[in-house]
Amino acid sequence: MSALISPSILSADFTNLERDLGKIASADYAHVDVMDNHFVPNLTIGLPVVERIQQVSPIPLDVHLMIDNPDLWAPQYAEVGAASVTFHAEAATAPIRLARELRRLGARAGMALRPATPVEPFLDVLSEIDMLLIMTVEPGFGGQSFIEGMLPKIQRARKAVGQQDLDLWIQVDGGISSSTISRAAEAGANVFVAGSAVYGADDIPAEIEALRDLANAHQH
Repeated sequence: MSALISPSILSADFTNLERDLGKIASADYAHVDVMDNHFVPNLTIGLPVVERIQQVSPIPLDVHLMIDNPDLWAPQYAEVGAASVTFHAEAATAPIRLARELRRLGARAGMALRPATPVEPFLDVLSEIDMLLIMTVEPGFGGQSFIEGMLPKIQRARKAVGQQDLDLWIQVDGGISSSTISRAAEAGANVFVAGSAVYGADDIPAEIEALRDLANAHQH
């Protein structure tokens, strides 16, 4: 399973989003963090802005909803064209029904877990989703340092995916850089969200390529 790089536009210049989306055109996805100041203590962007980003982005959108009531909101992000829509297991009332609705609308269905949320309760429903996002920082703010304790959680998830013979992507988000991506890949992740590591680089396309090469070299 080849590594996919999804730079987070949380680290982009919000007054120049179209320009900064162009800078990551060589990546696989653009990771869009939607925060509502309820589920997480930060407020970013919502549906109208994401719909406009979708219209100008050179690459597919990987939308991460850090919001309350994703059962209501997540399908609307699929409807405006997001390729992948990830909701938090902790916030969804009916996660399986929601995942099926996202798939019906043509999006990949992602489910995210905060660092303190165990993966075990969800192992029996992995076939209902296309991607499992294991947060490697507390969601809400960019620029945090990677939580090493998440590596065994990634390993357990990857083992379960293998045992069930699923084509399920495992995404990591938080503190991903050239110094941490290899360990996350070895543990079993194959989709990598990097914000400040990409947008803080002098040569953004070179950084994306370097991260992809590192991840592929250590791929599970």
